[in-house]
Amino acid sequence: MEPLVSIIMGSTSDLPVMEKAASVLNEFRIPFEMNALSAHRTPEEVEKFAKGASVRGIKVIIAAAGMAAHLPGVIASMTSLPVIGVPINASLEGLDSVLSIVQMPPGIPVATVGINGSLNAGILAAQIIATGNSEVMKEVVRYKESLKKKIVQANEELKAVKFEYKTN
Repeated sequence: MEPLVSIIMGSTSDLPVMEKAASVLNEFRIPFEMNALSAHRTPEEVEKFAKGASVRGIKVIIAAAGMAAHLPGVIASMTSLPVIGVPINASLEGLDSVLSIVQMPPGIPVATVGINGSLNAGILAAQIIATGNSEVMKEVVRYKESLKKKIVQANEELKAVKFEYKTN
């Protein structure tokens, strides 16, 4: 089994956030890998990874970073693969990270999800993979349908909530 998605984080301290991306990819049966790379501490390894990812069969890269948050942009500058940035709330409530990832120069796009939003990063990666993979598309459609069912169920449960002036 060869990975289609690569989850990269600046350090293993990001793992509690990034596990949500891994879980959703696992649920969709999309092979993935997880590695720690640092744009500041291991720049040579980041370059080797980014330049070799497509040759290894990677289709999408999810890159998480906190604070200065250069990792997603540095990777995006070295590959033509889609890169999804996950800003980590490491300081300043994650605002420094989200701005560092979102504010990329022209020609170096990084799709960016919300702060600590790795679940959405995993779903977006699956949707990208699904454009060329009917089995993954079925999983994405199933997942989206399950979201609808959760809201229908929530409304049923809300019917049981009683207040003097509640009308439904």
